Amino acid sequence: MLQQRPDVRRAVEADRVHKSVYTDPAIFDLEMERIFERVWIYCGHESQVRKPGDYYTLQIGRQPMIMVRGAEGEVNVLYNRCPHRGTMLVGDRQGSTGEFFRCSYHAWTFHTDGKLKNIPMMESGYEGTRWTRENPDCNVKRAARVENYRGFVFASLAADGPTLQEYLGPAKIAFDDMCDRAPAGEVEIVPNCFRVIQNSNWKIFLENQLDALHPSVTHQSTGRAAHEVELDIAKKTGHAPLSYHMLSAFATVTIDQWDNFQTLNYPHGHCILTGYMGLRPQDRDTLDYERVLAKAYGKQRKEEILSTNIHHVLLYPGLSVQSPLQQLRAVRPLGVDKTLTEIWHFRLKGAPEPIYRRALAYYNLVNSPSTMINADDLENFWKCQQGLTADGGEWVSFHRHYGHDIARDGMVETAPGMGTSEAPMRNQMKAWAEFMDKA
Repeated sequence: MLQQRPDVRRAVEADRVHKSVYTDPAIFDLEMERIFERVWIYCGHESQVRKPGDYYTLQIGRQPMIMVRGAEGEVNVLYNRCPHRGTMLVGDRQGSTGEFFRCSYHAWTFHTDGKLKNIPMMESGYEGTRWTRENPDCNVKRAARVENYRGFVFASLAADGPTLQEYLGPAKIAFDDMCDRAPAGEVEIVPNCFRVIQNSNWKIFLENQLDALHPSVTHQSTGRAAHEVELDIAKKTGHAPLSYHMLSAFATVTIDQWDNFQTLNYPHGHCILTGYMGLRPQDRDTLDYERVLAKAYGKQRKEEILSTNIHHVLLYPGLSVQSPLQQLRAVRPLGVDKTLTEIWHFRLKGAPEPIYRRALAYYNLVNSPSTMINADDLENFWKCQQGLTADGGEWVSFHRHYGHDIARDGMVETAPGMGTSEAPMRNQMKAWAEFMDKA
């Protein structure tokens, strides 16, 4: 007997969401089918697969996939499944397969574009059957569409839909801003990746990313401790390292100051948080970097690049990008109450080494799984998930500054002085409902 599918249309209202969207396994399964296995999902950066045969494995929705550099230099995205008996072609997270994939079960081999290369004793073993070289079912299945924007590779498992750039819309500034900050105009990935399992629904993480109200509350103790050390060092030496400011800002930027920032909310659930941390002090390292950037682009363009007013871009449904700090977090839902986040760091090609080290410090101090900042968030994510399973209420509130959002030029922005608005959450759930309502 088929399980009845939930009525998702009744779960989302303009200012609140029913708790079942975070806790119902049937809704999670529907999300994988109607969102993650249809829209554009980030696979990785092209510098992760530099040479033909290099691969990186990932998950799109419930589907195990392989991003691999092809023989002609193209980047392919294949299902990680042999068409014979279903064995995964590769079990490692990353590596090189050489000129072809070889299934470890029965030695079927495939080119890096997924096409069949050889089946052992095919002529004698499969004579008179449908398994012929001309049968497309003998090939490894490919993602329906693969596109690359400035080195960032996305795939869609659906054959139709908007192009990648159409889907990203103005939110593609996340990649433009990051790459433009590189004197060479592009970035390359730093191979090490932080991987964190969160015991909570994937939407809780995404909603937190542009929640401007929580930092000075959730991270107050961590920021205050860092600020005390920062002041002590400055008192003794006359100067405190910038790394302390990366943590102390969570305490020194107060709730009312967060209201001075702004969020921009676009179709498909994408959101941008402006301001907050430009990291443009007038120290020697910054000035050296600006000279290199001006030489590459000219003084006027250099100033335009460094004045870009964004801190954080959320690309729905699975990507969180902090372009001024060269950070990216990819969201891979594992279950209704379990989510994997991959946290990546990028190097600005052509930029001085101290600029790389500065961004790396933020990556390690704020975004790594061992920091107190991350620990604060992980505890709240778990507590949210646990609380949502209780009978203490049916709805999740997104009422803050509701009714004051300003619609303009195809997007919704928060009103001045209302930066802690829950407009990003409302925007994400509006997109969620639209995706989920498509049969």
